[in-house]
Amino acid sequence: MTIQLYCFGESGNAYKAALALQLSGLDWAPVKVDFFGGETRTPDYRSAVNNMGEAPVMVDGEVRLTQSGVIQDYVSEKSGKFGGRDSTERREILRWVLWDNHKLSSMAGVTRFLMNFLPEEKQPKEVIAFNQGRLKAAYEVLNNHLAGRDWIVGDGVTNADLSCCGYLYYPEPFGFDRSDWPHIDAWLTRLSEQPGWKAPYDLMPGSPADRA
Repeated sequence: MTIQLYCFGESGNAYKAALALQLSGLDWAPVKVDFFGGETRTPDYRSAVNNMGEAPVMVDGEVRLTQSGVIQDYVSEKSGKFGGRDSTERREILRWVLWDNHKLSSMAGVTRFLMNFLPEEKQPKEVIAFNQGRLKAAYEVLNNHLAGRDWIVGDGVTNADLSCCGYLYYPEPFGFDRSDWPHIDAWLTRLSEQPGWKAPYDLMPGSPADRA
């Protein structure tokens, strides 16, 4: 049975789940969510797809899961990939997934939205500047951690990598320049060389160009 992933191209959190599915080798297909058309705010979406009004949502037969980290964990359980070799690695992976959701992706997602998907006159400049300061601190943590190592945890791709990279492949400006962070840059290159890897707008339906 083909796994369905409700997602849209602009979402870095959806990309985390989509990339895990893509690299796992599991049979899956995207289902486009019209986020910018307000689909996730409709009663139908909240009652039939996700009562939290969010994407991504993964459906595998009777299994329905939300939140990218939970979906990644399910993909690991089903495919045997990305979950670590033992309990020590699994805990370390979880540590980085939680860190990413709080310190990196949360700031990157909001900042990218404010800078690129709001009209210029509605962009809160002070909030953006504050967020970019928080992001710089997160980039420093990740860049320093990657010095002298290929992957965030262990000797191969794990959910730690697939979580932390979620927003860093997007082309829209939000205060991240790969050339400023050489260890992150090299890591993103290694990850993009994995068989089956695709950039967000190539992997999921929907992009800013569709609304231009």
